[in-house]
Amino acid sequence: MEVDFSEVEEVENYQSVPDGRYLCRVAEVRQGWTQAGDERWTFRLEVVEGDFAGKTAAWDGVSWGERGRRRAKHVLGSMGFDVAGRIALDAGDLIDRQARVTVIAEERVDAQSGVKQVRPRVPFQGYEPVDEPF
Repeated sequence: MEVDFSEVEEVENYQSVPDGRYLCRVAEVRQGWTQAGDERWTFRLEVVEGDFAGKTAAWDGVSWGERGRRRAKHVLGSMGFDVAGRIALDAGDLIDRQARVTVIAEERVDAQSGVKQVRPRVPFQGYEPVDEPF
């Protein structure tokens, strides 16, 4: 047998849904820290309806440092939290919260392996409340 592997591109593809806008719920939350030492909550967004229901749309997160609070306010507000003033939250409070989420593919080369990766990403303003028109 003779096989030509010269045309085979080495790409690690982590996308389980195509680019698009999906009704998602927070299915899992992991607490951690940013490189700057700020608390960060990373969460798995699961598609709620349609052909991709049950699939992971993306992993995203919010950080609680000064630089991350603006996005955290947008994300949490889109999930139905009252972000007009002070709010007390635990990471588990995000479980089952829903929002309409835009997911796009992001390509990059892994610095350690040199392999090209395709990962789903949610843009900075990629969240909308569920009651917004679809």
